[in-house]
Amino acid sequence: MTAYFMNTYNVVIDDSMIRNTLQTDIKESMDLFSIKQVLYVIFLGLLPAYLIYKTPIKYASFKTEFIAKLKQLLILLIFIGLIVFLFFKPYASFVREYKPLRFTTNPLYWIYSIGYYTHATFSSGKIVVKPIGEDAKVIKKEGDKPKIVILVVGEATRADHLSLNGYKRETTPELKKEGIINFSNVYSCGTSTAASVPCMFSVYDRADYSYKKGIQTENVLDVLKHTDDVSILWRDNNSDSKGVALRVAFENYKNSTNNTECTADGECRDEGMLVGLDKYIKAQKGKDILIILHQMGNHGPAYYKRYPKAFEKYTPVCKTNQLEECTREEINNAYDNAILYTDDFLTKTIGLLKKYGDSYKTAMIYLSDHGESLGEKGIYLHGLPYFMAPDAQTHIGALMWMNAPFKNDFNLTTIDTNKKWTQDYLFHSLLRLFNVQTKVYDPKLDIFKTGAKDKF
Repeated sequence: MTAYFMNTYNVVIDDSMIRNTLQTDIKESMDLFSIKQVLYVIFLGLLPAYLIYKTPIKYASFKTEFIAKLKQLLILLIFIGLIVFLFFKPYASFVREYKPLRFTTNPLYWIYSIGYYTHATFSSGKIVVKPIGEDAKVIKKEGDKPKIVILVVGEATRADHLSLNGYKRETTPELKKEGIINFSNVYSCGTSTAASVPCMFSVYDRADYSYKKGIQTENVLDVLKHTDDVSILWRDNNSDSKGVALRVAFENYKNSTNNTECTADGECRDEGMLVGLDKYIKAQKGKDILIILHQMGNHGPAYYKRYPKAFEKYTPVCKTNQLEECTREEINNAYDNAILYTDDFLTKTIGLLKKYGDSYKTAMIYLSDHGESLGEKGIYLHGLPYFMAPDAQTHIGALMWMNAPFKNDFNLTTIDTNKKWTQDYLFHSLLRLFNVQTKVYDPKLDIFKTGAKDKF
């Protein structure tokens, strides 16, 4: 099974990938299922294992077996010694130059990764979540309007496939009409949902973040909740919140129970998460509101499933999860069609917010969790260790929209949208948007610091 995924998608099975596997669901797993996978397991796994199992083995006495094994071991060591002696210089430079090679040794590295993941998980003991920002309070000016912020957490959207960033295809035709503030140079905290989503909401930056710290420390949603002035709702059309929304209102939109926009084959559309938000907003009776919408977005490898037929602008498309069987053009076509649907979804989200412009300050933030490899150098999907991941997996789509009353709080022209930003800035920038005063706020990691008119 490991050989299949490594050979098919050129992924690395490290501890992060083990975590991704354990945190996914059957629907996502089925997107990766194929006949080729079954044949791999039968002919390269089960059949050889059966033949070995049926092969009769006759053992000699312990002494004879021991001496025979010792001879074999000595002969092998002599051969290894000769190889090292004769080829030491080229091997030494090769190993130094290509350290990532160790990640591809099968089965040694994935066995090590399972051991590492198991140790890291079970050595944590009972999880005690450390509270942060309990001093948080919203600083309000007299007569100020309440706020609605919708944060859309995207899925696998790479920056270089957005026409807002100069992509040759028009993949964001509707958004460019909306006065978007586009951030063209944003990088993710990880290369997978399981790594990036908890990290981006965490108080820790990427250099200091670890999975253990993430699950043992409250996040920015908790800090906002401590104010008692911000209502928080997480709606999810992806796998789940990866532990981020454990202590706030959470709604699952991956099935037709909540999502009214599901197809006959069980694919639920992101726009279904907008249904009923009017009722939720009305129930908050003028409080500040943060709504997080976790998209299915461009979840691969079945990109062709991620959008309605009306958005199939670029053809032909790759209609299999065996991406290596498709041309680069077919893969890009399916992927870009999915971005077109995200463009439509984000525009509808802005449309919903516009309805509340008279009584609320409204804003939408879009931030993808990570990027995606589409076959460059034979690499597909995402999840490579960060240090060896290509730009395609870490350089992500990010943008923002604000209505006029919200914009009046900031001098947005002073914000360098082309500067290299990271997901580390989300925590503190959200606190600034809601005017939250707390000791955990760090102005150095606030995107709005240079443009904010109110200092605290």
